[in-house]
Amino acid sequence: MKATEAKFLDFLKKSPQFVIPIYQRTYSWTERECRQLWDDIVRTGSDDAISAHFVGSIVYIEKGLYQVSSQSPLLVIDGQQRLTTVALILEALARQLGDSEPVDGFSAKKLRSYYLLNPLEEGERGFKLLLTQTDKASLLALVQQKAQPTEQSLRVTENFAFFEEQVKNLGADLPALCQGLAKLVVVDIALSRDQDNPQLIFESMNSTGRALSQADLIRNFILMGLDPAHQTRLYEDHWRPMEVGFGQEGYGSHFDSFMRHYLTLKTGEIPNVRAVYEAFKSHARTPDIDAAGVDALVEDIHTFAGYYCAMALDKETDKKLAEAFRDLRELKVDVAYPFLLELYDDFANEKLESTDFEAAVRLVEAYVFRRAVCAIPTNSLNKTFATFGRALRKDRYLESVQAHLLTLPSYRRFPGDEEFKREFVVRDLYNFPRRSYWLRRLENHGRKERVPVDEYTIEHILPQNENLSAKWRDELGPEWHRVQESWLHTLGNLTLTGYNAEYSDRPFPDKRDMKGGFRESPLKLNEGLSSLNKWDEAAIKNRAERLAAVAAGVWAAPSLQAEVLELYRPRGEKAAGYTIDDHSQLAVGSPMRGLFDTFRKDILALDLCVSEEFLKLYVAYKAETNFVDIVPLKSRLRLSLNMQFHELHDPKGLAKDVTNLGRWGNGDVEVDFSKPEELPYVMGLVRQAFEKQMGNGEAEV
Repeated sequence: MKATEAKFLDFLKKSPQFVIPIYQRTYSWTERECRQLWDDIVRTGSDDAISAHFVGSIVYIEKGLYQVSSQSPLLVIDGQQRLTTVALILEALARQLGDSEPVDGFSAKKLRSYYLLNPLEEGERGFKLLLTQTDKASLLALVQQKAQPTEQSLRVTENFAFFEEQVKNLGADLPALCQGLAKLVVVDIALSRDQDNPQLIFESMNSTGRALSQADLIRNFILMGLDPAHQTRLYEDHWRPMEVGFGQEGYGSHFDSFMRHYLTLKTGEIPNVRAVYEAFKSHARTPDIDAAGVDALVEDIHTFAGYYCAMALDKETDKKLAEAFRDLRELKVDVAYPFLLELYDDFANEKLESTDFEAAVRLVEAYVFRRAVCAIPTNSLNKTFATFGRALRKDRYLESVQAHLLTLPSYRRFPGDEEFKREFVVRDLYNFPRRSYWLRRLENHGRKERVPVDEYTIEHILPQNENLSAKWRDELGPEWHRVQESWLHTLGNLTLTGYNAEYSDRPFPDKRDMKGGFRESPLKLNEGLSSLNKWDEAAIKNRAERLAAVAAGVWAAPSLQAEVLELYRPRGEKAAGYTIDDHSQLAVGSPMRGLFDTFRKDILALDLCVSEEFLKLYVAYKAETNFVDIVPLKSRLRLSLNMQFHELHDPKGLAKDVTNLGRWGNGDVEVDFSKPEELPYVMGLVRQAFEKQMGNGEAEV
């Protein structure tokens, strides 16, 4: 590696050409980064006391490594964003300068000849900077003052327009811009492939611009080490189509999420959001992947990316599936994508019928929505969907999906009709995170001609105004304040209208009979309102119960015959039949009995799903499976926490690593304690094991 400090413009002038390799990300700076660089340049150029402004490093592979002609391009490893942005500024400045030269060396002709073009060269050699794909065509059109191509780079064209406006706004202050550009300084870092590892250097670069996404790192990891021909083939056959499929904006915002879901499906583990790249490297280095080769890996990623785009980016061509995916997206059920990717793969390979696929998607939607209405915590959903595929019987595909949902344990349960309807009636649905979603689904259920709900506003039939009119108070009766407070934002009192302003706080008969009132409403949600003479607590409750019954069909629960469902129920071990009396160390009056009684009470209070089972040698506490086991000893309680030792946060160092050691209980962590004052800290350790089993509290809903 050779690193030297250089003035940015001198560095551009002496270098024959910079080429962005195909494995690099596209130009991604936004107006925020552009404005920061612009402000720094103008400030530096306006202050004679500032001699230079450092803008980072340009890292490239040196001449001779990819020898294609006597004029060897420099392949940029890091610095594309700064190179491209300065090129845009120079072109904008050149257009403004015309034939003038306010500062020596800064005329339109010199700027283009020194820093943007190689005027004596032909074809692509005639340009100082070659970007990739869409970015390339847009930048070349700009520096040649030509019209943009049909498929233009949004970032290149938008940022150039920003700089054009900034240059024009400078007016007579153009010398400040010229002097600021002349003061820019970079670190010129030349690599030798024989001695340096470009991939490691790329990973470790701390760029002053936009941080590299997990997608950037993954693409570079796959392609950087290959020979150029292999790079080009994989990029053009697979990676470029993925970028196009995601779209210029979608690729940056969605690919990282897709890769996390893909890895969850492939490995069975949910990568940390910030560690997707590390998880991908581990996956790519497994023997099975190594044997299959990088081509098969990239092809598989390409295939599943297509499934993801169909579901998450509205690219599905099947009309009914597309509608189901849209509803799922509006509900924001990102946690379900690992499971849905597996279903989509089977659908694409004709192992799953489209009707059954749609039904499965609708079950996922109903499962998540019902749980949200019933206020069941979401912290188990990641794990539920990450492991769902293990329960599939692909010879009875839809049946196995239904059965698994019906047999989930209490904290992961699919709420039944009675629980769902009861909660739907009383829940505050006006402040529900996705209220337009449930209103749209209720209104359009069973309709062939869908109602554009977004064109309507939400109407409180009983007004929100705390100072209700005398007519409303008479209508509601002496407990009008309680009725308003209890039912205002609930299902029975909410509807849709296009006449919200006209309705205002009018009495119910006025809202019913006025022009555009409930009698004339074409909406299903308003059915029945025209026949009512008053709007009171009973009317609100009656309407809510009617709509809740409809909702139970919109978000329908699975239904299987009892004998069929029984075939899918997990076969538990035969009950051991032990009780606390079988543990002599816990006999009434023993030293450990009082501590155990307090401890078990705290464990069982963690969640309603926690169960207790006395075994011969220890006491087990379970959610989905054992998360802590207690071995009662004469003078202490010994705990086994069902988690890996490195996962435990234990600042006091109370726990021991018992991995691969014989012991009673489950897990790799052992903790002993004997004093009541130790209990709060020990419960903190137990809670970590419980939360790990429940899904780490991480869900994207």
